[in-house]
Amino acid sequence: MTIYIGNLSFQASEDDIRDVFAEYGEVTRISLPIDRETGRKRGFAFVDMADETKEDQAISELDGAEWLGRELRVNKARPRNENDGGGGRPNRSDRFSHNPL
Repeated sequence: MTIYIGNLSFQASEDDIRDVFAEYGEVTRISLPIDRETGRKRGFAFVDMADETKEDQAISELDGAEWLGRELRVNKARPRNENDGGGGRPNRSDRFSHNPL
């Protein structure tokens, strides 16, 4: 399972995130996406842990917690949907109908 961390401070580093989640168990992967255009962090991250029960505990205890001046949103990550590009927004082709005439 992957944990989604939203409303993350732009100051947070991978090491900072690892330190917080390591209190709950072994962290196996961290992804801290960077905006392609600006090169800045995007304000969210993904964490994988070795033990699913530890992941559940981390989610339960960290969701809504204040960290680095922000109230975290922590939950199970939802898999990307092929039709929405993972962002939850419809593709351009889904927003406009094509009239063949």
